[in-house]
Amino acid sequence: MTEANSGHPFPPGMSRPALQALEVAGITTLEDVARHSEAELLKLHGFGPKSIRILRPALEQIGLAFAESGKKQ
Repeated sequence: MTEANSGHPFPPGMSRPALQALEVAGITTLEDVARHSEAELLKLHGFGPKSIRILRPALEQIGLAFAESGKKQ
């Protein structure tokens, strides 16, 4: 996936608060996102369900998925 939205590697449509939440958590790539469950990401301040809906197909496109709840990959 090419970098979009101001040079970050996440898909278009992600809100600034969601992007900042990922950055603060040290999550900088889709591979990093896949190491976390949806529930873990939703606990980040500024990260909501819309971001999950945007990230899910981006992960699937590169053969990845969110980690299972309670299991970090």
